[in-house]
Amino acid sequence: MNDPTLPDRDYNPQALTWAAMLGHWVDFARSSVALPDDAAGRKLKASVPDLIQLQAVWFALQHLGDLPPDERALGRDRAGVLIERHAGALTGRFGDAGVPPGVAELIDDARAALPQA
Repeated sequence: MNDPTLPDRDYNPQALTWAAMLGHWVDFARSSVALPDDAAGRKLKASVPDLIQLQAVWFALQHLGDLPPDERALGRDRAGVLIERHAGALTGRFGDAGVPPGVAELIDDARAALPQA
């Protein structure tokens, strides 16, 4: 008998976590339309895809061990490329003023996750 309060055998907490993260990212992207239409607001709006990508890579690195052993090196290399691509886009976008502290922290967290994966 199926008990609706118990997870069934198809329950996959990792898939549910990814779905929750996707919902968070959609809400984050939607909220960016409320940013002011000045230079700082436009930079932040343009940064939303890079921020989401860095969060996604950071999260994926936490689960790199779930990949088959022969795919881990490729996953790590791909993560490194993505981190540097999106970190470079963010630092280039903010230029001499520097990235905002929260953005710098996200970049640092993503970079720190790579050698730990």
